[in-house]
Amino acid sequence: MIDLDSLKEKLAQPCKIIITTHHKPDGDAMGSSLGLYSYFIQKGHDVKVISPTDYPHFLHWLPHNNEVIIYTEKEAESKQLVADADFIFCLDFNALSRINELGEEVRKSTAIKVMIDHHLEPEGFEDFRHWNTKACATAQLIYDFIVYHLNDGDLINKDVATCLYTGIMTDSGSFRFPTVTSDLHRIVANLIDAGAVNWKIHQQVYDNATESRLKFLGFCLSSRLQVFREYNTALITVSKEDIKQFDIQTGETEGVVNYALSINGIKLAAFIIERSDKVKLSLRSVGDFPANEVCKKYFNGGGHKNASGGQSDEPFETVIEKFKSILPEYKHLLLQ
Repeated sequence: MIDLDSLKEKLAQPCKIIITTHHKPDGDAMGSSLGLYSYFIQKGHDVKVISPTDYPHFLHWLPHNNEVIIYTEKEAESKQLVADADFIFCLDFNALSRINELGEEVRKSTAIKVMIDHHLEPEGFEDFRHWNTKACATAQLIYDFIVYHLNDGDLINKDVATCLYTGIMTDSGSFRFPTVTSDLHRIVANLIDAGAVNWKIHQQVYDNATESRLKFLGFCLSSRLQVFREYNTALITVSKEDIKQFDIQTGETEGVVNYALSINGIKLAAFIIERSDKVKLSLRSVGDFPANEVCKKYFNGGGHKNASGGQSDEPFETVIEKFKSILPEYKHLLLQ
């Protein structure tokens, strides 16, 4: 990897820049992408944000959201933009498989590729890397990149600050996860000073649910929650029929797993959902329980120690039983 600070010289003149992030992007993914976009346009660059897929409606209020190109909706245009780019910034992911079909376009592009991310085990496709698994959010690393590597802290304006605050807030669980440090709070204070309206951002993200989403959440807790006290584990399962019944849209299942984790004494929570193409699994844990190890070993996934995900091509019921069957293996950790 080339020294990250040398990017400042390479970006000194207007360039064609693509910013992309993982499929079904969350608050950190879109906050990071639009925050970096808001910085680059101040420098006179030609910038495009390409998302591999759609993303939750509760993020559509973010500054410059109307500039985002959805790859699945504008495939030909997206491919051409990637082919013509001077730089491609890959945010909040570290393997090209995480951006679906767009990954192959990025791989074959001659553009300089920059990865900014905080997940484990990067693939190594990039030319430059700003990577720290101890960072709370990719948005935190974007702040660090702009302020300390590009020396442009004075360009953290209201739009940049709003986007980065959103990314940090959502990936930190509203500042309650172990990765939240005093240094992170100082960054957040600077973002508020730069114009991020913290209460309004929280309201836009967390107090913006549809009626069907709230009914779906109630259904999950009343009818789809199982608790295994002998393993300090809770499980919520959602079928394709459940999704159809409540007309659940992109992003509306986000955070459901955290309700299972909030039960007194629970150390491991799982959310298993049957999608049209695969069965997806999200794990959340507390303390030293390695949720990422379970996802990597059994469900073709990975992530952070306490927040990870996986997937399976096996039938829905098979995946559920498989998850239950591995709990005895980890009983000694779950009962600590």
